[in-house]
Amino acid sequence: MSKVGVILSGCGVFDGAEVQEASATLIALAQHGIEYQCMAPDRDFEVIDHRTQQPTGETRNVLTESARIARGEIVDIKDVNGADYDAFFLPGGFGAAKNLCTFATKGPDCEVDPQVERVLREAHAAGKPLGFICIAPALGAKVFGGEGVKVTIGHDAGTAAAVSQTGAMHVEADADQIVVDDGKNIVSTPAYMEAKNPAQVFAGISALVENIASRIK
Repeated sequence: MSKVGVILSGCGVFDGAEVQEASATLIALAQHGIEYQCMAPDRDFEVIDHRTQQPTGETRNVLTESARIARGEIVDIKDVNGADYDAFFLPGGFGAAKNLCTFATKGPDCEVDPQVERVLREAHAAGKPLGFICIAPALGAKVFGGEGVKVTIGHDAGTAAAVSQTGAMHVEADADQIVVDDGKNIVSTPAYMEAKNPAQVFAGISALVENIASRIK
């Protein structure tokens, strides 16, 4: 049975992983009979009150909060070798742009969490497919932009311009569509960068998972 990694960034759209996107990814993988392992970096982040969308002054731990989505079945990404998995998926949410990298504050000049970047590069070097969802393609663009990777974040012109400044090629897409870079073995979908409801999110993520499932050897 194939086994893939799902890299989470906390729990909650404004300061962590987008819960509906993460759940949609896990459901789509299960529908394809693909075993998955959730993982996240062990680092702290600023908490956002999801009612007011304002900082609370608290900090929480990315790995601990991600465990909520994973029902406790999670590993520290520092212990992961990217070549040991058949593929990797990164759901979106502001955590992908704040906790896994600093795209939210630094745009194309962002830094990527070193353990996340290491795992992605290990997987890429081993020919494993990678799936980036919602804002996470911006992270993929930072890591692989120098190789001219093709990704999508939907239609937002400002974000697309920042993605392009990394050296990546941005392609517009709707919520239920995917953008495939066959040469780089990378697939992306806009999810809530474009979607209006969970059904649209699931349609795009299902298409992404189906495409990557066909690439797993």
